[in-house]
Amino acid sequence: MNEVQWLNERESQAWRGLQFMQLRINGELARRLAAESDLSHQDYGVLVALTDQPDGRVRLGDLGCELGWEKSRLSHHIARMTKRGLVTKEKCPTDRRGAFVVVTDFGRSEIAAAAPGHVHAVRELFIDHLSPEQLDQLAEIAETVLAATARTESPEDIGKF
Repeated sequence: MNEVQWLNERESQAWRGLQFMQLRINGELARRLAAESDLSHQDYGVLVALTDQPDGRVRLGDLGCELGWEKSRLSHHIARMTKRGLVTKEKCPTDRRGAFVVVTDFGRSEIAAAAPGHVHAVRELFIDHLSPEQLDQLAEIAETVLAATARTESPEDIGKF
């Protein structure tokens, strides 16, 4: 067994700071979103992913990968959103086992109503506290880490939907 390379003080401070910052901001964003709309933080993430597409549709497996959700969590959440009329599921015409998640007109209107308050909260809680240089550094850090973690995914894990 390899010897554990424990985090030093600097590494621990950076890692824990990232974790606590993310938890605090996501918690506050979720609280505000629930208070100002009928969408959960998770609903909002799904609707953003769908409305980012010109046709408002994403394959179920691709959506799971984008959100970082397991198949079961995604399936249950999409079922709840379908019951509320925010999305629909459509069969893939070229793949009998595949399905698309599609944003409905109601889903579009709900995210359009929630987005201004959400963006205001993101600015208030995060963006406004950083300089342009810090934002650039953070974007570069995120790209580096995300690229490295994408390379470590095994082919068997990709598209398990």
